[in-house]
Amino acid sequence: MSSTRTAVRTAGVAVRAMLVLTLVLGVGYTLVVTGFGQLLLPFQANGSPLPDDKGSALIGQSFTDADGEALPEYFQSRPSAAGDGYDGTSSSGSNLGPENADLVAAIEERRTAIAEREGVEPSEVPADAVTASGSGLDPHISAAYALLQVARVAEARDLPEQEVRSLVESRIQGRDLGFLGEERINVAELNLALDEREGE
Repeated sequence: MSSTRTAVRTAGVAVRAMLVLTLVLGVGYTLVVTGFGQLLLPFQANGSPLPDDKGSALIGQSFTDADGEALPEYFQSRPSAAGDGYDGTSSSGSNLGPENADLVAAIEERRTAIAEREGVEPSEVPADAVTASGSGLDPHISAAYALLQVARVAEARDLPEQEVRSLVESRIQGRDLGFLGEERINVAELNLALDEREGE
């Protein structure tokens, strides 16, 4: 009889502990963290949305037509291996090694196409222009790749090249903490800024 009482008491304690911990850690903690996020970093906490629901500043986008050809009036993102390109549900790289024949061929094909599109020598095409990031969702390109595209975008938009170059240079983000990573530019934000400037 006493062992039955002990078992019932133990089960009761376990159920009460589970309910209290669920309320404290499952509900209370979530509300506190969400509240701090909304209070201190609302832009990041809400997914870093771009104006007019044009995506997120954290996820890259393609600026191509229905056939996958680059739209000349837009800066182009780096390649993406995530699904059909920048698919947030299929985040991944190609997982191909640097000596894989398919990867080497794809890089050379991209390098040739970009050099032709931008009117430069293939050796001038930066590495990030021809290789996908590990996530396949990187929204940034290098400053070198953005500057390589200035002449084409300026011509397509009938804008002075210096004006487009100045816009690019004003949007260069420095290295994290001053020494981590490389200088970079968010492509979607840059293209939105161009659209806004033309709409003024």
